[in-house]
Amino acid sequence: MTKRVHLISLGCPKNRLDSEIMLGVLGEGGHTLVSEPEDADVIVVNTCAFIEAAKKESLETILEMAQHKEGGRAQRLIVTGCLAQRYGAELKDSLPEVDTFLGTSEFRRIGDAVTGDLPDRTYIQEGSYLYSNADARTNTVRGGTAYVKIAEGCNRTCSFCIIPKIRGQQNSRPVEDVYAEITRLAAAGVREAILIAQDLTSYGIDNGSVDKRALVKLLRRLEDVPHLEWIRMLYMYPWNFTDELLEIVAGSDKVLPYVDMPLQHISAPILKAMRRNITRQRQADLIARLRQVPGLVLRTTFIAGFPGETDDDFRQLYDWVAEVEFDRVGVFTYSIEENTGAGVMENQVEEHVKIERRDALMELQQGISERKTKALVGQTMRVLVDGVSAEHEYVFEGRHYGQAPEIDGVVYLSYEDGASPVAPGTMVNVEISEASAYDLVGVVLPDSPLSLAGDDVRISL
Repeated sequence: MTKRVHLISLGCPKNRLDSEIMLGVLGEGGHTLVSEPEDADVIVVNTCAFIEAAKKESLETILEMAQHKEGGRAQRLIVTGCLAQRYGAELKDSLPEVDTFLGTSEFRRIGDAVTGDLPDRTYIQEGSYLYSNADARTNTVRGGTAYVKIAEGCNRTCSFCIIPKIRGQQNSRPVEDVYAEITRLAAAGVREAILIAQDLTSYGIDNGSVDKRALVKLLRRLEDVPHLEWIRMLYMYPWNFTDELLEIVAGSDKVLPYVDMPLQHISAPILKAMRRNITRQRQADLIARLRQVPGLVLRTTFIAGFPGETDDDFRQLYDWVAEVEFDRVGVFTYSIEENTGAGVMENQVEEHVKIERRDALMELQQGISERKTKALVGQTMRVLVDGVSAEHEYVFEGRHYGQAPEIDGVVYLSYEDGASPVAPGTMVNVEISEASAYDLVGVVLPDSPLSLAGDDVRISL
């Protein structure tokens, strides 16, 4: 009954980790993962439904994969993830091509779904499954990096966001369970652990328990993991960012001075309408404190065209981005989502205005980013080698501490005459020789202290 399975993972790293757990379940069941859908007996699409563009991509991917079932080898098509959780009951009628829909709390049924041993088509319950160190998983990140989800769900009520209604309330993993997982990953060659959650700084502040120092305790514990060199944190919201946490970011040997903090806006009326529960002044004060950390890389995201956003609101945001000079900025146009407070607000902004404002912010940020990257030319930086570049097949690439995988730029690596490329998962010293707005080019120095990863048995989605 073993099958050849092709799995497509869409959306954020949190969803990707759910895919890795499914791959672990399939591996334990003896199934074989194949890289091309035409070679598969079963195709799995792990979907995203955060905004309209993500829903559209998910639906298009499902329909594309359905063609392999209609005219190819595939026997079954399975849909998992946020789209299944949010719309599975409706989609089972409009998408007869799909054999099984598994929601975010049910994806560990994937083995039975693949073999066709589930009697129903939809399995959707409230909330989301939070894995533990006991769960098998297949790391899909190349080189020496792995994502580690430390909490699931969110207790916030931001008016634009549907995630709490899809993923449920926050549920945090115990510190020792996370420590055990990362210790195991590091022993297998992982050098960079990326901690992820919907609201990372609220780790430990759940409905059933409240420990406002939980993230600090976790980071202190992870500093003791042998062979681990970098601890990166993603999605650190401004609330609960304590002085003690800031001290760790500033002074730890392993916790990187890299802060990814989605701020969404700076205008007081817009922050209130978004239900962000933070004032403009508190937000600005936190950024000022963060900027005191030497070498800190600060990334954020904003929403352009939120309902009621006036020209003055946008000008405040534009001027603030120019003043703060974030290292990285992502800008999304506001997407109307049903069952959210913002979705029924009056004064919706016209689409062309949203796009114009997004483009203006991104053009501003491109100039800022380019100045910052060019200032790195001539410096020597420690770089984690990821492997061969997807864009340049004869070039290796890696990342310095200020570059998170797949969302920031990379460092393209060159070697002195006679030198050979080093293995993925290796930490090397690189002298930066060129820079663009987002990417760097550098020469690997011959005296680099090497820290080779173990056998690489990971796969890429």
